[in-house]
Amino acid sequence: MTLTPSAAETTVPTSTPPLRLKGIHKSFGGVVAIKTFDLEVQAGEIVALVGDNGAGKSTLVKIISGLYQPTEGEIWLNGEQVSFRDASDARAKGVEVVYQDLALVEDQPVYMNMFLGRELTKGPLRLLDRKAMARQTQELVDTLDVRIPSAKATLSDLSGGQRQGVAICRATHWASGLVLMDEPTAALGVAETAKVEEVILKLKARGAAVLIVSHNMDQVFRIADRVTVLRRGTQVATRTLADTSHNELVAMITGLAS
Repeated sequence: MTLTPSAAETTVPTSTPPLRLKGIHKSFGGVVAIKTFDLEVQAGEIVALVGDNGAGKSTLVKIISGLYQPTEGEIWLNGEQVSFRDASDARAKGVEVVYQDLALVEDQPVYMNMFLGRELTKGPLRLLDRKAMARQTQELVDTLDVRIPSAKATLSDLSGGQRQGVAICRATHWASGLVLMDEPTAALGVAETAKVEEVILKLKARGAAVLIVSHNMDQVFRIADRVTVLRRGTQVATRTLADTSHNELVAMITGLAS
């Protein structure tokens, strides 16, 4: 699956949202983690998911990515209702997540991390096709302008921001129009956060739907189109960023909204 700049430039939003959540409810025994959650994320849109610790943000990401199954509710991907047995089942259907801890292999080159668990092979002996993997990886990092020395560079030689860029590229390569991000810049400094945000905005420009969990309100206002707020498992509100303010979001997160 080779992604080229020309193909990326022709990607346009469609009327069918890459992600639709309808009536999602999750309980663990007698503990309700998410009461009722509804959301659509359109192609070419960034939606931020915000809330305090324990609000249910990561639980929701785990439901979408197949780690948890919802107790009730529906998940729709690109107009098709889906039900995941586990995370590998979700990945097979094009659901990819970028986590804060990256889940990359330090002593492997960038291109091997891009194809981790999905390596390309060639010939009857199914030898690793390193050349093809390196070429496809370089094409994608160039398209998203992830500034790394080379697709053949060892991951451990890269900065934190560059590694996060690689993780985003990997998710983009395998996703079917939707990329989930769970606090992707939480461990980064200001300069590297800015670089990662540039990559995220390039995903939007390519027509990807992005759902990002973030605790950084400034970041939410910099990159998101809409924001949805969770508080103690309850979806408080969904707003366009043009129709809300920093103070209103904080008030909804903390429960002080009038």
